[in-house]
Amino acid sequence: MKQDDLADLIDGIVDAGLAGAGEAALVGEFCRRAADIGSPIARVTVVVDTLHPMLEGRAFRWRCDAPHETVVVEYGSTKEGEAADRWRRSAFYQLLSSGEAMLRVRLAAPDAPDYPLLDELRAEGMVEYLALVHRFGAEGAIGEMDCVYTSWATALPAGFSDRDVGALRRLSAALGLAVKSASLARIAQTLAETYLGRDPGRRVLGGAIARGIAEEIEAVIWYSDLRSYTRISDGAPPAQIIPFLNDYADAIITAVLDEGGDVLKLIGDGILAIFKADHPERACARALAAAETAERGVAALNRARLAAGLPVTEIYLGLHAGTMFYGNIGSAGRLDFTVVGPAVNEASRIAAMCRSIDQPVLVSSAFAAAAGDAARPRLVSVGRYALRGVARPQELYTLDSTGVES
Repeated sequence: MKQDDLADLIDGIVDAGLAGAGEAALVGEFCRRAADIGSPIARVTVVVDTLHPMLEGRAFRWRCDAPHETVVVEYGSTKEGEAADRWRRSAFYQLLSSGEAMLRVRLAAPDAPDYPLLDELRAEGMVEYLALVHRFGAEGAIGEMDCVYTSWATALPAGFSDRDVGALRRLSAALGLAVKSASLARIAQTLAETYLGRDPGRRVLGGAIARGIAEEIEAVIWYSDLRSYTRISDGAPPAQIIPFLNDYADAIITAVLDEGGDVLKLIGDGILAIFKADHPERACARALAAAETAERGVAALNRARLAAGLPVTEIYLGLHAGTMFYGNIGSAGRLDFTVVGPAVNEASRIAAMCRSIDQPVLVSSAFAAAAGDAARPRLVSVGRYALRGVARPQELYTLDSTGVES
């Protein structure tokens, strides 16, 4: 590989990184261009940890016999079990443990390390394997994302030349920086959507961060909490409280997200969400579908928890439709992207009425009107009630339980 070709390849990967290409696109384009200028690479892997509630990191794999396909592998914790054993028997773990930056292995050498991956490479006809790590400084690490690993294999009978290795070390640094940039963008998106909600997260990353800027919207408001949570939390061992909340939150939040809702807040056992749509009937239909799915999910969860001798509960849900303000609210140093307004307060009051009326789901007259004729057969009036802080009593409805499977 000529020096001018190397410089052009580095410039190209920097440009792609600045343009916002994703990790898989970066790796694929880089490897194809490297092969085109004479690099003998046949199989390439790039690994970077991430900051994600469920994932430890991602691996991106490229092969010369499928040059336009980059395989993405997401992996969970490597701290225990079989995954930990595989990790400890890898070249990357050796580099991490030794503090070295490079491991070069002639696969036919009698003193080659006993890594399971090397047997796979030999079976594919690879001759030499090169593993590299580019470490970040302390200020550049995020969680366990403190380096980028790359590995390179060749089937060339002579293996890599020293010049090839020098070029790959130089090139992998540029590729690692571009992959880090793309991974940081992905992490920012994941964290924003995980902690703020999908739509608020996208809005914040899109620049909607000015304090006091809020949009007036029409939406369905979901406010739910758990029956007898205070009694259960007072009586259960402390170690059971977080798993208890997580189990029920997972069942309820999954139902909301699957129907296109946005979860804005988790308040102890309470969940605040909204459903937006071009037409009110559609938003109401999604909220009702989510309510029924949540009830089924909670029923299935209760069966499993009862079998395990764990405490169980039920969902209390209030649904309302109205106008609210949606945006950034708070102090200069701590903002929350949420909804505020009388309609939001009313939804929480309706949810609180579930205890008094002994109904798992209550919807307002405004919601019933917005839901339209298609939803009316599913709604059953439970009478008129005065809500705390609301001027006039209103008729409340519950769902016809005959359509909900337990």
